[in-house]
Amino acid sequence: MRTYTYPELRAEFKRLGYQWPFFHLIGVRSKADLVNKFDDKFYLIIGGQIKEYEGTTNPGTYWHENYDPKKGGVAVLKEGQWLNCWTLGKHRGLYDAWVQAKPVTVYRDSDKDGKSEKTEVKQHGMFGINVHRAAQNSISKWIDRWSGGCPVINAGKRYEEEFIPLSKDSGQKFFTLTILDEF
Repeated sequence: MRTYTYPELRAEFKRLGYQWPFFHLIGVRSKADLVNKFDDKFYLIIGGQIKEYEGTTNPGTYWHENYDPKKGGVAVLKEGQWLNCWTLGKHRGLYDAWVQAKPVTVYRDSDKDGKSEKTEVKQHGMFGINVHRAAQNSISKWIDRWSGGCPVINAGKRYEEEFIPLSKDSGQKFFTLTILDEF
């Protein structure tokens, strides 16, 4: 996937009628949707600055194949702007992350093909869709269990040393994530 510039992202937000908060995160979902690969990009916007991270907005192969049947499929966060839906907390009680604080909409993908489709089955609610990291000290090659529907930043130490401190220093209680399809 190509890298987007600040002006390109800003123009796409304007085209879609989305808000442009001073501090927010943008996830751009790759059209390629490579199975079990970190092929998406995240852009942390701080005023006029932009920080880019590799990551995924899609679940890994493990969760595509092993989702809870009662849920109807693995969760895939729906594209769109999710205003103030996350707050700082602990992912699974282990490390700092943006934890879901308000309902979001997910697709429920049940065909077990490893690809994250937009399905007719949608649910709105609290699902533990957290914005968190993959490996703490390295870059992961595969998504695998890192994401069961969560947006995951694959930035190694930059997550702990940059993303989380910037989030804490923002002074915000709630955070906005916008998921865009590659454009």
